[in-house]
Amino acid sequence: MNILKSLLASAAILVPAAAMAEGETIGFSQIGSESGWRAAETTVTKQQAEERGYDLKFADAQQKQENQIKAIRGFVAQGVDAILLAPVVATGWEDVLEEAKDADIPVILLDRNIDAPEDLYMTAVTSDQVHEGMVAGNWLVEAVGDAECPVVELQGTTGSSPAISRKQGFEEAIAAAPNITITRSQTGDFTRAQGKVVMESFLKSEGGENICALYAHNDDMAVGAIQAIKEAGLKPGEDIKIVSIDSVPDIHLAMQAGEANATVELTPNMAGPAFDVLEAYWKDGTMPPKWIQTESKLYTSEDDNAAIYESKKNLGY
Repeated sequence: MNILKSLLASAAILVPAAAMAEGETIGFSQIGSESGWRAAETTVTKQQAEERGYDLKFADAQQKQENQIKAIRGFVAQGVDAILLAPVVATGWEDVLEEAKDADIPVILLDRNIDAPEDLYMTAVTSDQVHEGMVAGNWLVEAVGDAECPVVELQGTTGSSPAISRKQGFEEAIAAAPNITITRSQTGDFTRAQGKVVMESFLKSEGGENICALYAHNDDMAVGAIQAIKEAGLKPGEDIKIVSIDSVPDIHLAMQAGEANATVELTPNMAGPAFDVLEAYWKDGTMPPKWIQTESKLYTSEDDNAAIYESKKNLGY
């Protein structure tokens, strides 16, 4: 631990948490801007840092793990006081996080988990991504009843924890419904553009009349898919049911228009709980649990989606 951090730690019992936190430097390695939700998470994180008086060092990885590893090493070299990491994939973090640990820099994961020893990070602030997939799957089971329902699936980035967990949860939810089967599954990389491209290929290979529902691992892919369905002369939300995850403003516009059916909310405010944890740690060394879970709320076309859109549209999506 460097001299400044040693002095701060020694003074912790004498200085209030708010004063301790004031002026701290925090590195934030963000995946990129592959989705509206991701942009909102970035905006909210920056707002939270500004409100609390932190100097936030932001690094956009552009969906590449090597960029995140480089950014984290840069943060360590700068001697930041903490690092927030939204990991693009689940594996390959041991070496760089060991470097942060050796420098006594706490790391907090945002939104996604990693496959690494738990002593390499302080906590993970995430939703239960398996539960998100289960909420989406349970909605579809109830919505279709006993009708035959071939499903096409737009997966998130290959190897990412949301893609793995949201797929697992959805499959667990539909396991007891033999009338619901996943007939096609392919990554859309969490982007609208790829969601549209992959949905076009699903429609071409399966035929729109043979697709009962689309399950998308995020709303942005669903929005892209909706465009593809419309261009194919079909009615999204009617001819093909749409269920996805994130609850970004545009999916609520789609639900208001009858072009989507359900979404599971992923809150973009992961930084607030993370900063609370850091302030408690800096005050008196309080260690948090290894997982801080956020809520996963289901919205459907029956909700007041116009009002929900208005409440979310200025959050940076």
